[in-house]
Amino acid sequence: MKAHLFDSLATFFANQTRGKQGLASFLSDLAMQQIGERVRSITGSQSSLEDFTEPLGDPGLFGPNAMVWRVHADFTAMMVGGLSSLMVQSLHPRALAAVWDHSDFRHNLKGRLGRTAYFVAATTYGGEALAKQTIARVNRIHDQVKGMDQQGRPYVANEPLLLKWVHLVEVASFLTAYQHLAKQPLSMRECDQYMEEMTTVGHMLGAQSLPTTWFGTQQALLDYRAELSFDARAKEIIRVIENYPTEWTEKPFMDLVLAAAFDVMPAWARECIHHAHPCELLVQVRRLALLATAEPVQWMLNKQGVAAIARQRVAAQPTQG
Repeated sequence: MKAHLFDSLATFFANQTRGKQGLASFLSDLAMQQIGERVRSITGSQSSLEDFTEPLGDPGLFGPNAMVWRVHADFTAMMVGGLSSLMVQSLHPRALAAVWDHSDFRHNLKGRLGRTAYFVAATTYGGEALAKQTIARVNRIHDQVKGMDQQGRPYVANEPLLLKWVHLVEVASFLTAYQHLAKQPLSMRECDQYMEEMTTVGHMLGAQSLPTTWFGTQQALLDYRAELSFDARAKEIIRVIENYPTEWTEKPFMDLVLAAAFDVMPAWARECIHHAHPCELLVQVRRLALLATAEPVQWMLNKQGVAAIARQRVAAQPTQG
């Protein structure tokens, strides 16, 4: 009789435990689904995680131990750095002319951000073939982009000096945003490693003589200052970015992202656009608010985002044929 009672109690508690586990799993999956939709709404991403599941065992251009994998997995830092880089890049009149004349950037900012996000994801976390195909596609587009800027100076999108400018601003902005927001920022040695790793993509896009250190990158950016201008087109680009299209539910998050995008700009860029640097206390308050707001998104991406899927791919053993 006692044995039967104990068996019944054990069965009861086991069922209760399984029920709780099932409910927890259901709620977790629901939360992930909602957050995933939120990410797609914010970024305009149309990419599929299926692109990153194969080939099994393929580390891509960098592999999981690269600083590139670590930095680019931080969703909020990439949003902040990406928007900051677009504003700084617009200060180069010939680089801006190529975007102004040959893209729908001003009228479809979210689409542009989604395409850029896919390029970064594919070259960082995709298998080697996907990364190279994505770069080759961009190179083919660049081959067709040419024209004259407002001062009558010719530009071609695959000009090494323009490619170098775009590359330097982008990688510097990504890393600066990461250092600003990360709970564990990179050491200087790791910053240099990130810069050196990113030259792989820069060189494959046609940029030349890329610096391989953080200090060298800052110096190389300063070499462009005489060519920069905060003209009417650059002002329009910043206006478009400041009015980033988003649902009202995402506006508080995006307001913090946009504020941080200005906060992480180099001092010389803020001076160029006549944007005063706020007091450090305000910068830190915004930083903490942004980190708190972004926590659920990063939690979801750490579990089933592109970086997580890519790690599973690399860890899997390729099938024997």
